[in-house]
Amino acid sequence: MARERAGALTLWEKFPLRTGVTWLNVFLLAVPAAFVLHFMHASPIVIFVVAAAGIIPLAGVLGEATENLADRIGPTLGGILNATMGNATELIIAFFALRAGHIEVVKASLSGSIIGNLLLVLGLSLLVGGLRHQRQTFSRTAVSTNSTMLFIAVVALIMPAVFDLAMFGNLQQNPRIEELSLATSAVLIVIYLVSFIFMLKTHKSLFHISHTDPEAKPQHHRNGASGMRAVLGLVLATILIGFLSEMLVSEIDAITKSLGLTEVFVGVIIVAIIGNAAEHSTAIFVARRNEMDLAMTIAVGSSTQIALFVAPVLVFLSVLVGNPMSLVFTGLEIASIVLSVLIVEMICYDGETNWFEGAQLLAVYIILSVSFYFVPA
Repeated sequence: MARERAGALTLWEKFPLRTGVTWLNVFLLAVPAAFVLHFMHASPIVIFVVAAAGIIPLAGVLGEATENLADRIGPTLGGILNATMGNATELIIAFFALRAGHIEVVKASLSGSIIGNLLLVLGLSLLVGGLRHQRQTFSRTAVSTNSTMLFIAVVALIMPAVFDLAMFGNLQQNPRIEELSLATSAVLIVIYLVSFIFMLKTHKSLFHISHTDPEAKPQHHRNGASGMRAVLGLVLATILIGFLSEMLVSEIDAITKSLGLTEVFVGVIIVAIIGNAAEHSTAIFVARRNEMDLAMTIAVGSSTQIALFVAPVLVFLSVLVGNPMSLVFTGLEIASIVLSVLIVEMICYDGETNWFEGAQLLAVYIILSVSFYFVPA
């Protein structure tokens, strides 16, 4: 019996679709269930929920496979791979939404991801970590760099809207704004790429993240997948996320009509949480282990990647798929992003956190969520 269990465990360890988090693996059952429900033409709400439940663990698989590969190709290339693939799930979902013409959902999901990472993810991390550890500290260098990058992104998000208001008197899509958005996106991608030189080459010692448990990384290598298995997991997860994203996006119209929700709310809250759920859980777990540097990097760094990489890439992709998307966001979205960046900077200024600061971030997130809920259709 023991031999059979050992064999079963070995077989499971060889399975390429593993999240690295035991309870999250259970949600992988939602992946085949979503395909069955889709081909049976089940209720749109059921398909939407099950497809979303399937995307969450697949995002975890993507992260686990990326980390395994990053460990094997060296710190520089590994860092670039981790940063680039860190928000692959949001990018895939957004691509299918763009192709379907849901431009407002895409833009809302981008702002929602930034807001969610800064307020919901970081807030839960500080709350959970702070309840176990009275005072948690972290390096100000990495957070300060990401905060500055986010402010650059805020400027990029504000200027198209300011230009639109100044030149045309309202927020609307027009050729001039599309050209401005493309130019701005190019600048954001360049500064994002330059940041790799700063963080991974010239000043890499300032961004070294150490684990509290020295055995954690060797253990990860012993238990991690082989390079080929990691590549297979990466490819399979990406393909499956693509299929599930298409199912998810195809039901957005039905969801908004049947539940009385706006596309803005669906994008800012629902789609943003789906795309970031696996990463959310990781930040909370490491904060509970008192690894606040890593938790901060996940939460704040992910927002930076969304603003400086994912959003600009989607602007260029939108032109290719024939549904041009500008960087003109609604006033509520811009205000929410600016306020989120400011409050995180205020809380992280002293280099230490506690559970009450986490509660404050969550309070702001709830206030913003309620505001988006009441946006008229």
